[in-house]
Amino acid sequence: MRILGIDPGLRITGYGAIDTVGPSLTVVEAGVIRVPPDLPLATRLHRLHADLVSVLEDLKPDLMSVESVFSHPDRAATGVRMGHARGVILLAAAQHGIEIVEHAPAQVKKALTGDGSADKSRMQAAIASRCGLDVIPEPADVADALAIALCAAQRLDAAVIPREANASRRP
Repeated sequence: MRILGIDPGLRITGYGAIDTVGPSLTVVEAGVIRVPPDLPLATRLHRLHADLVSVLEDLKPDLMSVESVFSHPDRAATGVRMGHARGVILLAAAQHGIEIVEHAPAQVKKALTGDGSADKSRMQAAIASRCGLDVIPEPADVADALAIALCAAQRLDAAVIPREANASRRP
């Protein structure tokens, strides 16, 4: 299964694609979509959509895992901007018939490090280790996108194992 993790942003959107076969995984591609911040909002959203569609058409994911919206009272505008970007991202996935799962930032951190409040450097190290990378993924948006994809893969494995175990117990 190919899983595309997305770390949404209106200026920088990270993406990371992994292929999973049982417990093994391979990083297919990871990068960022950069949208110039000085463009009008509608133009920025259009640009994000067009660039993401290009990624979807190139990578052909089976599943897209997207970070859910989080908001901090002192930075409410950040949540609103992320909401705009997420809307475009979810639209692009739906237009391509790609199933979407969402994960909260703390859920992703806990899945990879066991600590829902892990910092960026700890997350980057965990991702490099889990993916067998020689270097820590940069920028942090790429690492976050890979973490989001890995979280989805881990949750899928957890969901599949009980079903298989239950199926084997049936007469």
